[in-house]
Amino acid sequence: MALLPILVAPDPRLKTKAKPVEKVDAETAQLMEDMLETMYAAPGIGLAAPQVGVSKRVIVVDVAPEGEKNPLRMANPEVIWASDELREYEEGCLSLPEQYDAVTRPDRVKVRYIDHQNEIREIEADGLLATCIQHEIDHLDGKLFVDHLSSLKRNMVLRKLTKLKKSDPDLGQPKKVAAEV
Repeated sequence: MALLPILVAPDPRLKTKAKPVEKVDAETAQLMEDMLETMYAAPGIGLAAPQVGVSKRVIVVDVAPEGEKNPLRMANPEVIWASDELREYEEGCLSLPEQYDAVTRPDRVKVRYIDHQNEIREIEADGLLATCIQHEIDHLDGKLFVDHLSSLKRNMVLRKLTKLKKSDPDLGQPKKVAAEV
């Protein structure tokens, strides 16, 4: 497994629509594992392949409580049903470090995807898991959580990140993590 560099907005690769995965082969399964390792090290609860510079419709999420792991590896995830009930969450993003704002999304979703063993699966998710999956699917469509905000707020965030990138050349680079015992 390997830690991957995370792209930081504004980066044009984050605004590109990712390509579907034909099947989850060994290479895609390895990408999923590398993305999980990168996400845990960041630390985060979700990561999409475009965030690590790979234009594939692949996401990983894990909203398990701290100290536990319950990762989901998804290729070609698609929301096939969404509730009318909405929920607002304070969202952040590994590609927009230290930036947070409230985003309203459907509270529950049903998602179809291909898992890491190339099996078609469906999952019903609610609350934080539903929000996280929708956030990561947005990345696959070239959309960031700030795209759900007013243009004024979005532009303020992107200007802050542009300044931050200029002042910190290591921003987005893999963090060194201590070896597990």
